[in-house]
Amino acid sequence: MMRKIDEMKTAGDSLGGVFELIITGVPIGLGSHVHWDRKLDSRLASVIMSIQAIKGVEIGAGFGVANRPGSLVHDEILWSRKVGFYRKTNMAGGIEGGMSNGENIVLRAAMKPIPTLMKPLRSVDVLSKKPFKASVERSDVCAVPAASVVAEAVAAFEIASAMIEKFGGDSIDEMKRNYDGYLRHLRFRAGVEE
Repeated sequence: MMRKIDEMKTAGDSLGGVFELIITGVPIGLGSHVHWDRKLDSRLASVIMSIQAIKGVEIGAGFGVANRPGSLVHDEILWSRKVGFYRKTNMAGGIEGGMSNGENIVLRAAMKPIPTLMKPLRSVDVLSKKPFKASVERSDVCAVPAASVVAEAVAAFEIASAMIEKFGGDSIDEMKRNYDGYLRHLRFRAGVEE
């Protein structure tokens, strides 16, 4: 990656790319399967898309599911007494039906190259309508690493917001109590040995 960025700098060009976020430890049931504005996949995609120059977001296998049969896309559900319900694959990327399913949430975002180039492209003067070369400004070659840090932050805020909605309370202690009670309930319902 660093070599490719150096090549583009020498060429006076810029470079985009794809970064991946993996969110671990998310409990089952964050988000909503009925409220369009509370679907966790929609919320995460929205905040990632709000980052400048992001042109695409995928969750789990994302665009790769479009050319596969359902038998190779859907994650089979298994059960054991020690862990309860689980999956061997995570094509869904940790979100099904707008809600977290307990697996890692996997997000990828595509970022376009920065538009300011050291070898400017052709443009047109807005007033005279005559062609001219775009201005040369100081420009980074690639902002993908920086955008990934921003994406981590906005995704963390969105997960925190979903946690507050689900577990509420007037204090961290109350929220933790609600969360712990929810996990005990899930283990009991799944028939998991304590």
